[in-house]
Amino acid sequence: MTASVDLSSFVRYHDDGSARLDLAVDGVDCAACIGDIEGALGRLPGLARARLNYTNRRLTVEWTRGALDPASIVERLSGIGYRAYPFAANEVEDAETRQARWLLKCLAVAGFAAMNVMLLSVSVWAGNASDITPETRDFFHWMSALIVLPAAAFAGQPFFMSAARALRARSLNMDVPISLGIFLALVMSVVETARHAEHAYFDSAVMLMFFLLIGRYCDLAMRRKTLSFAANLAALRAPMATRLDEAGAAVAIPAATLRAGDIVLVRPGERAPADGEVVEGRSEVDESLITGETMRRTAEAGSPIYAGSLNFDGALRVRVRAAAGASLLDEIERLIDVAISQKARYQRLADRAARFYAPVVHVTALATAVGWLLVGASAHDAIVTAIAVLIITCPCALALAVPAVQVVAAGALFRSGVLINAGDAIERLAEVDTVVFDKTGTLTLPEPSVVNAASIDPAVARMAARLALASHHPLARAVAAAVGGQTAVEGAREIPGQGVLADIDGVEARLGGAAFCDLGDAFEAARSRDPESSAIGFRHGDTTAVFLVRQAPRPDAAAVVAAARRRGLAVAILSGDRPDAVAAVAGALGVDDWHGGMKPADKIAFLEALKARGHRALMVGDGLNDAPALAAAHVSISPISGSEVAQAAADAVFLGDRLAPALDALTISHKARAIMRQNLWLAVIYNLIAVPLAITGHVTPLIAAAAMSGSSILVTLNALRARAPGWSEGSTP
Repeated sequence: MTASVDLSSFVRYHDDGSARLDLAVDGVDCAACIGDIEGALGRLPGLARARLNYTNRRLTVEWTRGALDPASIVERLSGIGYRAYPFAANEVEDAETRQARWLLKCLAVAGFAAMNVMLLSVSVWAGNASDITPETRDFFHWMSALIVLPAAAFAGQPFFMSAARALRARSLNMDVPISLGIFLALVMSVVETARHAEHAYFDSAVMLMFFLLIGRYCDLAMRRKTLSFAANLAALRAPMATRLDEAGAAVAIPAATLRAGDIVLVRPGERAPADGEVVEGRSEVDESLITGETMRRTAEAGSPIYAGSLNFDGALRVRVRAAAGASLLDEIERLIDVAISQKARYQRLADRAARFYAPVVHVTALATAVGWLLVGASAHDAIVTAIAVLIITCPCALALAVPAVQVVAAGALFRSGVLINAGDAIERLAEVDTVVFDKTGTLTLPEPSVVNAASIDPAVARMAARLALASHHPLARAVAAAVGGQTAVEGAREIPGQGVLADIDGVEARLGGAAFCDLGDAFEAARSRDPESSAIGFRHGDTTAVFLVRQAPRPDAAAVVAAARRRGLAVAILSGDRPDAVAAVAGALGVDDWHGGMKPADKIAFLEALKARGHRALMVGDGLNDAPALAAAHVSISPISGSEVAQAAADAVFLGDRLAPALDALTISHKARAIMRQNLWLAVIYNLIAVPLAITGHVTPLIAAAAMSGSSILVTLNALRARAPGWSEGSTP
């Protein structure tokens, strides 16, 4: 897209006079691109703010209406080597899919070329030590050139294009020395082959590309996982709404066209299209993905209802309160987007090292060539020595120093039940000093259970469980699960909003609410013993029972909280649930810092306050209402039972019903970060020894390639030490 394209139809204007435009940006390859793009746009007259989301490549720009032409933004980006066009989530996802396929093709070509060229190279190495003829050696070298040159032209494009963009923007990134090293190694190999020299370096160039493409593809694969949150949120949105006109006639319209004050009809099985208030009807709604509360809530006249809530029983008439981008679901999406954008500014260890590494490599190689020319060496010898310096300082060891540890640590985390979603999650996990838990579905199990089963007659419990199997209500499901192996009562009938009834042995049996089962006093007595529980009654003639149902703590929650404290970690609980319910769980786990009734923005504010005091928090949560906080935290983890949006916003996901994997992630990551730093120092020490030898001409390009490979092997072997065991209940972390 060029500056002449009209972008006015994509600009959103606000009542305060501000204008906003979302652009998708091609060519964003590393965290350093964020600073390049935002810095370049920051110098654009009239622009108020520019924010780039590294995960989905979305650039959000804001300015005062009339202060600038939005086309100038695209023109400025084009001037520094980036292509921009109006953002559309589905188009970005398609572009990432195409990018992944392209990288996979590059990887396949590089791998195919590397395997075949290594066969030829081994033959040459063995022949040089025995009886290979110059003609045969030249033939093998030309065969290698025939394989590698077209393969490198194709497979090296991710590095060459990135390096070209950096040079056009008058900056240096890691791809510049990589591209220069590959290019010069190939050119020199062709020249040396034409001169009938013993050595060529086609194998080194293509192997370097192959290993680096593996890391590039893995990084993209992790980023694509995070992109899925947009699709998950879209699944919660009702695309169409049934609006009632003044005469009460139902008209199907796009949900995006709803306005405050409209009356909409939400039928059973439909999701609410907007935030609003029930004006007529009674039903039960599932808001678990919105508020985090797993119990269904009764919705009746005067009750609030949120966009994305699932209606179960009866039809509801709802007066729209917030629509067209102003619903709670939209606010959650905006909070997630802002949080992910801020987190993207975190730079990995290797990225920070590369900022200083790339210019030093070029200056050293150039100084070597000039120095040798000044002392009277031939141009050929000076260039060969300079290339040896480039090869021996090629950032292969540096490029592998962190990814190699990440791969090994990710395997250790997988064995502990943790799946990593973000490439730099391990580094951020190692920096945690505070753990913040959500309550519902995180510290507690996601599904409610009967807590007083031991006090109920087993025969009565079995009858109730058989009746419960005929209902879809979460309380009934808990009763059915408490007594497994039962079969449903034939002829059971569910009355929406009240309960289930059937004949058992010729006597009517009922399972449901207090009035439905005529158990008002029994309900009050049971609830007085356990105020945090929900009650469901059972009556079979004169036989009665009241089942108390609530979410039980995860089996090792107390042990994990205690272990975190022993490690010196601060622990807090943030929940959207009622304060009294949060207080009960916090008291049972011994957590003093707890907060209830919190909205998504409140959780983010709490995390920002921690960050302002210098703390780095691990957020553990499972619901859609936790997703913004998961994205805003320094690092985050979600249970596999959590919502898909929460899993996508989190940096990692843990499996099973136990919390121990969350602490395992901290233990393993702490050791992995230490090994990453060791690897970076190994790469530095290697260069301090090897570079002077190369500069003084004591290292040929072949030895330089071998030394480079040796340094890569060294950091890889050291990375294997990251296979550390995690923490388990009963051990001392």
